[in-house]
Amino acid sequence: MKSNIPEVSVITACFNSDCFIEQTIKSVIGQTFTNFEFIIVDDCSSDKTVNIIKKYLRLDHRLKLYELSSNQGAAKARNYAINKSCGRFIAFLDSDDLWYKSKLKDQITFMLHNKYYFTYSYFQLVDEHSNFIKEVFVPRRICYKRLLSYQAIGCLTAIYDRQYFGTVYMPEIKRRQDFALWLKLLKSVQYAHCIPKNLASYRIAKKSLSSNKLKAISFTFLVYYKIEKFGIIKSLFYLTMYLFNSFKRYI
Repeated sequence: MKSNIPEVSVITACFNSDCFIEQTIKSVIGQTFTNFEFIIVDDCSSDKTVNIIKKYLRLDHRLKLYELSSNQGAAKARNYAINKSCGRFIAFLDSDDLWYKSKLKDQITFMLHNKYYFTYSYFQLVDEHSNFIKEVFVPRRICYKRLLSYQAIGCLTAIYDRQYFGTVYMPEIKRRQDFALWLKLLKSVQYAHCIPKNLASYRIAKKSLSSNKLKAISFTFLVYYKIEKFGIIKSLFYLTMYLFNSFKRYI
């Protein structure tokens, strides 16, 4: 690749994220791997999110901000960022999550050394105050069929190789668009591979936690039924397996 083209494009969509966006930005610009662009798309925030981001625009040329004129949802905001990106590798990070300093270096090295095109990692759960809750261990590799019933890939850990897949966008549904993207990618490669390291922190907010779980369940069903084009019975079967495996994982 040409030296003026970043090797990695980091994709972040944000909406009213002023409580956490600064920590998220610092976790990216502090990476030991430096050849990246950091694309943030603000989905019409009404708080101080944009002001915080603009402070860092003046400090780091790798950071790019795009502001949507109306709220369009995470999928469209992420796809807007992907469309503006030019890196070989596409990485995702939500606006309240965090990366460890060696995340990009470790994972990109892992991909290049092993010739893997779609990877993810272990991660940990933290609360609103960044207090440790638990570490999440996931399978060392996963295929399309297994992913249908097992939530193995955290969005904050996923990276895909655009040189292999081309530019692949998220289906524009309100929730679980990341899950739908992983399934799409796994139709083009046999496995996604896990680097067996804890490389990121996923933040769990108390607000609307139960409501979010119920919405996630309904949109998981829609991924099976609307995106994957399964029948109702098959969709319900995979949803049941997904819920069963999720329950086993988190007890």
